[in-house]
Amino acid sequence: MNRKATALDVAKRAGVSRSAVSLVLNGRGDGNVAKESQDRIRAAAVELNYSPNAIALSLRNQRSRVIGILSDEVVVSPFDGNIIGGADDIARSRGFVTVVMDTERDTARDASAIETLLDRQVDGLMYVTVGLKPIDVPQGMLRVPSVLANCYDARPQPQLHHVIPDEVTGGREATEHLLTLGHRDIALLAGSEDSPAAPLRVQGYRDAHTSAGLKASEGRIFMIGWDIDAGFHGAMKLLDDVSPAERPTAIMCANDRLAVGVALAAARLGLRVPEDLSIMGYDDEARIADTMVPALTTMALPLREIGRAAMTTLLDAIEGNDGTATGTTVETMVPCRLVTRESTGPVPTR
Repeated sequence: MNRKATALDVAKRAGVSRSAVSLVLNGRGDGNVAKESQDRIRAAAVELNYSPNAIALSLRNQRSRVIGILSDEVVVSPFDGNIIGGADDIARSRGFVTVVMDTERDTARDASAIETLLDRQVDGLMYVTVGLKPIDVPQGMLRVPSVLANCYDARPQPQLHHVIPDEVTGGREATEHLLTLGHRDIALLAGSEDSPAAPLRVQGYRDAHTSAGLKASEGRIFMIGWDIDAGFHGAMKLLDDVSPAERPTAIMCANDRLAVGVALAAARLGLRVPEDLSIMGYDDEARIADTMVPALTTMALPLREIGRAAMTTLLDAIEGNDGTATGTTVETMVPCRLVTRESTGPVPTR
């Protein structure tokens, strides 16, 4: 059986003293340990699966070393669990544990769930959602340092720090990828109007055209939903019984499930991907984008990075006692990442 890693092991891996490890993982690194060394120590702690003795730390710091996470459906959903995974990575590296509750989209349970977590003496709270959305922040979250991940405060004067994906830039870079390949007739299956993310991605689509000195065709933007069948029927309307000169050379989708539907429509019509039609997704959904045939070019949502950034913000507020996660309107935008695969190619000759 492998022995549990010690602070000395972390010190050796990071190339620092044991006392530096203690300072950083006890929240006293700032002003005592260089930023680069702090980063190496936390990375080493994650690599070695090391966490300080929770009981000793709690007695020393008068803290529970527990973070409560409330989600709307992340725990029971096949999507976005990486947000909690990223948050837990950071929590463990800094000697905290996480306790997660899921309301299964029943917002009426939010307040009682927060009170339950507060009754357990958590040091801080995080609210996580599946899909970008505004939320009504439970009042209990204002009693301890708290942060929002993949969501934001719906009030006119928000009080909590939120960490969200940079959807406008993601939409712009996805479109720029297609423009760089020579495409000028790009249709956009943009999701649904009730999603805060959809209009942001549409804005990115428009911005990319403007930056390229082109005018985006509003007649090529369709709000059709998010599912495979919506992608299929949307693509059939664009492609079926349409001459090559009149059909789009690329279809950009607001998520990867729509892109699956587009690929099915292309196959139904005998169109080759990407020789006749390029398909662009969004999300980089596991076991979909990378396993499609051909594999899907897509924008990866930075879910794990959102969780890591949100937890870092929260723990910095707890350990620094500076209140940065509460009482101040602060936004962290995490960039999406272009993942180029085989479903996009040069514009076809007509």
